[in-house]
Amino acid sequence: MKNTENIGNFFLDDETPEKNGEQDKSGFMVKELLQTRTLIISQGIDAQLVKNLYSMLILLEKDDIEKPIIVIINSQGGSADSGFGIYDMLKFIKPPIVTITAGLCASAAIIIYLAGDKGKRFALPNARFLLHQPSTSAVGPASDLEITANQILKIRDQFNSIIANETGNDVKKITKDANRDFWLTAKEAVDYKLVSKIIESRNELEKLMK
Repeated sequence: MKNTENIGNFFLDDETPEKNGEQDKSGFMVKELLQTRTLIISQGIDAQLVKNLYSMLILLEKDDIEKPIIVIINSQGGSADSGFGIYDMLKFIKPPIVTITAGLCASAAIIIYLAGDKGKRFALPNARFLLHQPSTSAVGPASDLEITANQILKIRDQFNSIIANETGNDVKKITKDANRDFWLTAKEAVDYKLVSKIIESRNELEKLMK
């Protein structure tokens, strides 16, 4: 891969390692992952993750617009705006996108997962999924709280609309299900049309990507 020589300063972790040795090792690991066109999301969805992912996605697109990019997800979610941004960027770039849940895919991570191309959204056998309403711990004047509440409702509707569009489920059903914590096993997520297929091995994935 031609365009990863200067990628050592980009990390998918929340914090950059403090020691030079650890930083060099992490930079090497990131380069190796990019060689396989694989990105791993294994922390909260936030602005730092957005920055790092955008950089890597642009590099991978520049390297090859036809080879798929694999995004492996194990995340409890986080910022809705960051999730929407990553979703839009994955849709924006040219390479095909394959998403795999390995562990937990919750809240904003669901939106990122659904950015995978239809038919290319996979889950490992013990993966779990969580849909729920957005929440806030905001405090302040009643007028500001009303504005915040209205924004939360808009985020909820946007969240539910994306899930409905990507799965083919009715948005009213999504809204009802996600009104409280709505857990799905990998098999249940297939029935819910979140997941295209449960996979158990690299060989199986490679066959499905052909």
